[in-house]
Amino acid sequence: MLGSSKTKRIDAKTTDTLIGGSTICEGKIMSEASLRIEGQMNGDIECAGDITIGENAVVQSNIQARDVIVAGKVKGNIHTKGKLIVTSSGVLVGNIDVRSFIIQEGGIFQGSSAMNLAAVNEKGSGSGKVIDAKAHKQQKSEQQAASGGN
Repeated sequence: MLGSSKTKRIDAKTTDTLIGGSTICEGKIMSEASLRIEGQMNGDIECAGDITIGENAVVQSNIQARDVIVAGKVKGNIHTKGKLIVTSSGVLVGNIDVRSFIIQEGGIFQGSSAMNLAAVNEKGSGSGKVIDAKAHKQQKSEQQAASGGN
């Protein structure tokens, strides 16, 4: 209820806000729950939950969120604690700093990317080391040959 004195706990897993297809929004958005944009957005977005950019959406924003899905057009930098997905209809022009990056066939990404290794190491998945696959395979073959082929 509007004006209620009780505070409601926000669930970051639910979509709390929808910017509809016929809506143009200008300014900064800060949200504790997830956000879906189907219209136009001009301004920075800080979201504790997930952000979904719909197929017809046009967004000019720097985005900070847990996970982001881009199915429309985004011009701006994206920083996630989790994953960024650019779908086959998505266009992203900007730099990204993410833990995981997925781009589907047909999706467009123009910019530079950085993997957030601190988030990967916090979960314990990955050592943060870059491994040359060919060199690793060669080294393993040499080790097997030296140990008698076992």
